[in-house]
Amino acid sequence: MAVHVLIDGYNFIRRSASLRVQDELALELGRDALLERLRQYRRNRGHRITVVFDAASKPLLAEEHSQQKGIKIIYSRQGETADSVIKRICHKEGRKLLVVTSDRELASFAERFGSVAMDSVDFEAKMEMALYLDSEGVEAENEEKGWSPKKGTRKKGSAKRLSKKERKRREKQRKL
Repeated sequence: MAVHVLIDGYNFIRRSASLRVQDELALELGRDALLERLRQYRRNRGHRITVVFDAASKPLLAEEHSQQKGIKIIYSRQGETADSVIKRICHKEGRKLLVVTSDRELASFAERFGSVAMDSVDFEAKMEMALYLDSEGVEAENEEKGWSPKKGTRKKGSAKRLSKKERKRREKQRKL
C-alpha cells in the first residue's frame, strides 16, 4: 500500500543544501527543482505526494490546488500559512499521512492526529537513496528482515517490543 506523503514545501527546500541554492537564485527554481525530484521519487515508489507552499508571493483569496508532474500542489490562501493548511489536512486524514517537515511544532501536531512526522533532511536522504538504488538497478532490501540468527544463537533476556506508535512510524518509513 502506498503512503500519502505530505510535504511542507518551503521548509523542505530551505533545509536541503542543493535545493536552497536554487531557491536563492529564484523562488520558482527552488520549487521546480523540488517538484522534479519528487516526480522521480513518485515514479520510483508510487506514493501519493502532496506539497504545500505559502502563497506569500501571490496573495490568493482562496486556497489554490493544482497538479504538476503527478504531484498535488497546494498554495495557502491570503493570510494563511502552509502550516495551517497542513494541520487541517492532518486533522482530516490523520493516520493516512507521513508529514515531512523540520518544524517541531507542526510535527508534534501531526503526530497527535495519528500521522507520522519525518524530518525534511531524513526524508531527503531516504528519497536520494531510493533514486540512487533505482538508477543502479538495485532492489532495496526490506529493512525489517535485516539480521537473521544463525544456528545455535538465541536471544537472551526479555523481549523489548517497540511501542505501537514506534512500530507504526517504522512501518511507514520502511515503505519510503
